[in-house]
Amino acid sequence: AKDMWRAYRDMREADYIGADKYFHARGNYDAAQRGPGGAWAAKVISDARENIQGITDPVFKGMTRDQ
Repeated sequence: AKDMWRAYRDMREADYIGADKYFHARGNYDAAQRGPGGAWAAKVISDARENIQGITDPVFKGMTRDQ
């Protein structure tokens, strides 16, 4: 989770629109490099992010999951 948090913090600091997928992938990669526990944590956090965005994107951006 520390790697995911670091990537999130770096993304917020960079303040670059559209870079969230890069930082999310970087956080997943860094966490997965820590072994099975890191890979598990990356998957759980990643799945949670996808599920939350599936709810918030239509509300805040007027988008569907397929867009």
